[in-house]
Amino acid sequence: MEKKVDIIKDADGKSIVVINNLRFKGRRSVDWNIVEECLKEYIGEYVEIMETLDVIYISTDFPDEFTHSKDTRALRGANMYAKANSLSIIKEMIKIATNKTFTENYAQKHNIDAKFGWYRYDTRFAIPVYDDNMQLVRYNVFMARILVRHAQDGKLYLYDVLRTKKETSKPLEQ
Repeated sequence: MEKKVDIIKDADGKSIVVINNLRFKGRRSVDWNIVEECLKEYIGEYVEIMETLDVIYISTDFPDEFTHSKDTRALRGANMYAKANSLSIIKEMIKIATNKTFTENYAQKHNIDAKFGWYRYDTRFAIPVYDDNMQLVRYNVFMARILVRHAQDGKLYLYDVLRTKKETSKPLEQ
């Protein structure tokens, strides 16, 4: 499938990644194993965040965490569908990330892979909504938190995309 992605600014000047081709079109269920396999294509790549110039690497633990985390298992309906479709715009979501925050690592199990703590960034993306005749009606805007671990090697690694949630503001019109 040809990847069609745009980065636009909303009325407030905030960036939004717009997905133009949906990979998953149903809302009943998502085969997260397929999503995981697709995400493996990104392993070894990196992206620089425009706002902070942080370089975020995509490592081997990201696909599994993205698809099988507690956060993902809790998603339902449009939010689940949105997270699954965001797999095709992961790099763009990182690129436009804003609002960097830091948290110490308190979990013993992450003493090496997140030795220097965790960073979270906000990101936004939009997904098209079609009518019964497959005509584009509008775009629904979603926000999410990008979770990044600061590893023992000093690099920042994408760990998960959390709290995918539809914004209650007015959706983008066609």
